[in-house]
Amino acid sequence: MNRPNIILIVCDQMRGDALGADGNRHIRTPNLDYLASLGGRFNHAYSAVPSCLPARATLWTGQNQWHTGVLGMGRGQGAIPCDFPHTLAGELTRHGYRTHLVGKGHFSPQRAPMGFETLELDESGRMPTSEFRRWFADNAPSGVTPDDHGVDWNSWHARPWHTEERLHPTYWTMSRSIDFLDHYDEPRPFFLNISFARPHSPYDPPQHYFDLYNDPGHVPEPHLGDWASMHDDPETALNPNAWRGRMSPDQIRRARAGYYGSISFIDTQIGRLMNWLRRHPAIYSNTWILVTSDHGDMQGDHNLWRKTYAYEGSTRIPFLLVPPPTQARPARGLVDEVVELRDVMPTLLAVAGVPDPGTMDGENLVPLLDGPAGSWRACIHGEHCTCYSEEQEMQFVTDGRRKFVWLPRIGVEQFFDLESDPGECRNLID
Repeated sequence: MNRPNIILIVCDQMRGDALGADGNRHIRTPNLDYLASLGGRFNHAYSAVPSCLPARATLWTGQNQWHTGVLGMGRGQGAIPCDFPHTLAGELTRHGYRTHLVGKGHFSPQRAPMGFETLELDESGRMPTSEFRRWFADNAPSGVTPDDHGVDWNSWHARPWHTEERLHPTYWTMSRSIDFLDHYDEPRPFFLNISFARPHSPYDPPQHYFDLYNDPGHVPEPHLGDWASMHDDPETALNPNAWRGRMSPDQIRRARAGYYGSISFIDTQIGRLMNWLRRHPAIYSNTWILVTSDHGDMQGDHNLWRKTYAYEGSTRIPFLLVPPPTQARPARGLVDEVVELRDVMPTLLAVAGVPDPGTMDGENLVPLLDGPAGSWRACIHGEHCTCYSEEQEMQFVTDGRRKFVWLPRIGVEQFFDLESDPGECRNLID
């Protein structure tokens, strides 16, 4: 049989519970839910270093954070390497795959290839000359820019997209991905990374998707722990880019409407991809799909915003592994071993029949689709060095059922029973 094609879909800052298949009755993700039904959904999937650059370093190398050398981003990290000798795309390229990335790379420097043959980038505000921004300038009405919504790149504010839906970066990312597939005529198998820059802020979905959730009761209330008053910080909360603070119910609802709307808009784009694949059965019949995210988004849980935290909203991520439709559906639709982004590279190299370069810390997840592992890691260890504030520098350990959190700068320890308290509202450390 021909070596399979691989499509890796990475969302930026998508929580693990922001998925209908995860039991969320508020969010509308019919295409992702359908994909989950075709493969294995890993319900204890985590990002060990939950911010963009360190999470992506782990994903692309298959290494844990102490081997990538990236323990966070911000004041505590310093220079971030991007010269890893063995990467997922690099190994696939070396062994005969056509490799292409569309969307957010967030490498350092931005144009670092990370092993890809070609890239079409959308790097939000970090890269004024990205392919998306050049395309937008050529196709948008005169004088309109992608930034005219007025919401900053780490803001908790939300509003609908300010111009045509077809000009949104989420739409562009899928359009360019489908264009790659439309023009693909090589004998080599392909590895296509579709990398959305959303639902990371700005929370700016097109009007229709914002309106799906912008009414009371259309989004869940945030989790507020018996310990969350430590982040009720009125002064910081005034900042449009606040990392913590108790916002009003209306402010939280609008932020969540923008966030959920951004995810539903991504789901529609995944529907476009699935429609294309169904029209091209020769390709679809030999294509693996993996869907995940680099980390989550607190969305006001425990009076916290953004990411870098040890809590489920920040660390737990969606993770769907879907075999080609010519293969039988996995015996395990729900996989409960604890997994992490370091497992993406060994899994996809195994799918492609590419040898292990000998540098990876992750594990191949494909056997878990058929049955429980005879032996598996007991837990994962996560951490993040100083980013927004020294007091939030953290360490955590979890097996997906229990979690220990340590905030060393302020001497705080927390313990949560995730099975009875998935929102981490009751600190059981005592």
